[in-house]
Amino acid sequence: MSESSLLVLEGVSRSFGGLKAVQNVSLAVREGSLSALIGPNGAGKTTLFALMSGFLKPDAGSVRFAGQDITGREPHRNAALGMTRTFQIVKPFAAQTVRENIAVGAHLHLHGRTEALREAEAVAQRVGLAPQLDKPASDLTVAGRKRLELARALATRPRLLLLDEVLAGLNPQEIAEMMPVVRGIAASGVTVLMIEHVMQAVMNLAEHVWVLAQGQLIAEGSPAQVTSDDRVVEAYLGHGTAARLRKAATGATA
Repeated sequence: MSESSLLVLEGVSRSFGGLKAVQNVSLAVREGSLSALIGPNGAGKTTLFALMSGFLKPDAGSVRFAGQDITGREPHRNAALGMTRTFQIVKPFAAQTVRENIAVGAHLHLHGRTEALREAEAVAQRVGLAPQLDKPASDLTVAGRKRLELARALATRPRLLLLDEVLAGLNPQEIAEMMPVVRGIAASGVTVLMIEHVMQAVMNLAEHVWVLAQGQLIAEGSPAQVTSDDRVVEAYLGHGTAARLRKAATGATA
């Protein structure tokens, strides 16, 4: 594995009863990169995020972050080290303001309330929430809540940000507005690994993509490489689909 890798998984596996949710996964996330983990529903992507971040402990294999073995280490310790994740189902503190919600993340490094609230304001600017800082979190739209989840994670000052479907539930315009936010975070020096089903975003944002299916990595490469891989096409669309698509394309150009 390259010395420039910030996160390294080697042979990571996790089962739940008889279900092999993640099987012998090895990958290395390069520091400073913006990459994606994709795959059909039930592929094991969120389980893999949980294994990376300490919410689950692997049955086998190792997880290294910033040169340290963090296999099974508690999430709050990993966050203090610089790895933070978002969640697919967003659950803000509804009775608190947007500013106060973001300040919760800032408290990981800042002990004073005034400092944390000031940090929250700066983070809100980065994700486009500044006009809504004093609004109750319960009043936010779905898109607003997604930005708030992102802001709370950013407030922890991560080196690595794991984004779990930050675009899920958004309409095309909201997706188009969120993509520059994610790109800007990566441009600021934060390494980003995102789980995403919106292929438009993956194609436009990710430099490198890993594809998970039935708990196993089946492909990796650039977005163009993986989306033209027969194994990936069949994982999403079913066995034999790749051959049928090629036959249809040949017939169309004949």
